[in-house]
Amino acid sequence: MTQLEQVTDAVAYHGEGPVWSPTWGGLRFVDMLAGDVCTLRDDGSVDRLHVGDVAAFVRPRRSGGWVVGLERGIGLADAPDETPRALPEMWSDTGLRMNEGGCDPAGNLYVGSMRYDRAEGGASLQRIAPDGGVTVVLPHVTVSNGIDFSPDGTRAYYDDTETGTTDVFDVVDGELRDRRVFHSGDDGRPDGLTVDSAGNVWVALNGVGRVRCYSPSAEILADVDLPVRLVTACTLGGPDLRDLYVTTSRENLDDPEPEAGAVFRLRVDVPGRPVLPYGG
Repeated sequence: MTQLEQVTDAVAYHGEGPVWSPTWGGLRFVDMLAGDVCTLRDDGSVDRLHVGDVAAFVRPRRSGGWVVGLERGIGLADAPDETPRALPEMWSDTGLRMNEGGCDPAGNLYVGSMRYDRAEGGASLQRIAPDGGVTVVLPHVTVSNGIDFSPDGTRAYYDDTETGTTDVFDVVDGELRDRRVFHSGDDGRPDGLTVDSAGNVWVALNGVGRVRCYSPSAEILADVDLPVRLVTACTLGGPDLRDLYVTTSRENLDDPEPEAGAVFRLRVDVPGRPVLPYGG
């Protein structure tokens, strides 16, 4: 791996959910609590699109547009630079907001929530099918965070941050089965994650300024240390999908580091995979 570099200024209050897609020309991420979707340009500048009170995640669509997580539902755009239209809200409870999302190989969108007061078991992980049908996959989660799938689609990795662990499921006939602990975050809080082309799992460990890479058998392969405590999420991108992008936050910090809220990049040995798009 090469030396870590900072690729943006401290542009976000709570940066989250980096996603690389050629459909929109590179990297997008969200400044979640500002309600902005951010696009990184080649010169290091960042364009912002305000979508609502919350922008929880962003993912491409198979149709060429994109989907964004809003405070209590999702929005859809039909083209890369189009402003999304909000779909009907998925719930009316103002104490509950969307937090993270990800897609499976079949084009289903998994969306996870959390309560503003972080009440234990007060949120859920739901699946939105390409036809718009919604299924509760996991009730009673607390802070639903990263979800991604193994290259062959047989395993799913998931973080409910308050558990302190990254969990793994078997994927059987499109359903998540046999949830079990994959690895503990030790002193960090597992947040966003991504899976590379070899099946290794990269997990952002919030609170300790680290991204950790695990093999499919849960062996620790690498630790990437960052100069900020609140590391939130990671993805692999760049022309050959070997650039690890990491988002960071300064949410609720009385003494944030100067770089808190910036995006960082590191060249890694194993490439990622094209991001799984939403089929709806």
